[in-house]
Amino acid sequence: MHFIPTSSSWLNLVERWFREITDKRIRRGVFHNVPELIDAIMAYIAEHNDNPQSFEWTAKAEDILEKVRRAREVLNKRASG
Repeated sequence: MHFIPTSSSWLNLVERWFREITDKRIRRGVFHNVPELIDAIMAYIAEHNDNPQSFEWTAKAEDILEKVRRAREVLNKRASG
């Protein structure tokens, strides 16, 4: 488990990218040395860039703000208790 500041939501996209490349290429491969791993990563990136797709946020602002409100409420209870 790790904690990141709520103001660093851009990290979620970075984490998503690393999860995707790990799940779709690294975890499924067998690499006998570091150069083979690097080649596989670079090939995946090249394939991914041939068909780029922009990320679309699906969460509604109201839902996000409600989640933040609930989290603050829990934190305030623990800080005062």
